[in-house]
Amino acid sequence: MELLDNITEFNAAPEIRKKLAEYGIAKTFKEGDIILNEHAHIQSIPIVASGSIRVMRTDDEDKEILLYYIKAGESCIMSFLGGMHHETSKVKAIAEEPTEILFIPVDKVTLLIKEYPQWLDYIFRLYHKRFEELLEVVNAVAFKKMDERLLNHLKLKCDHAKSKTLLVTHEQLANELGTVRVVISRLL
Repeated sequence: MELLDNITEFNAAPEIRKKLAEYGIAKTFKEGDIILNEHAHIQSIPIVASGSIRVMRTDDEDKEILLYYIKAGESCIMSFLGGMHHETSKVKAIAEEPTEILFIPVDKVTLLIKEYPQWLDYIFRLYHKRFEELLEVVNAVAFKKMDERLLNHLKLKCDHAKSKTLLVTHEQLANELGTVRVVISRLL
C-alpha cells in the first residue's frame, strides 16, 4: 500500500486501494525511459504513483506530437481502452522524470469495474480530462500559429516542471510540437 500513499484519488475508497495493492505490480522508471511503445500489446493499465509520463503519437516519418501528460494519481485512458479491447497501443509513453507506476493487469481492471462503481467513475473522469486535452491539441494544430503553440507549450512544460527553467533541446521541442528543429530555433 506504500506506493498508493501518493495517490489521493482513492482515499475515500480503502477497499479499492486494497485491491489495487493486491493486483498491482510496481515499477520504477528513469527520466527518458520508454514505458510503452506504439503497436505494443497492452497487458496492464498504469497508475502513476509519482513522477509523470509524456504521451506522444508518432507518424510514419517518426515525427512526434505531444498529446498529454499523465501525472501522479492519473492513468492512461488509451491504455484502458486498448487493454479492454485487446488492441495494441496507439501511443508512446515516456517517463518525463523519475516515475513510479503501479501496473494493474487488464483482467483485474474488468473485475474492479464490476465490483466498484468508484473505479468506473475514476475511468470516466480520466476519459473526460484526456478528451478535453486532445481537443486542445487539435485546436492548437488546426487554428494556432507555431509561435503561439510554442509559447503555450513552454508555459505548459514550466507548469508541469514547477520551474521557470527548462532543460530541453530545440529538437525535443520540435518533436513534441510535430515540427522541425530549425522552425523552433528560428522562433526562439
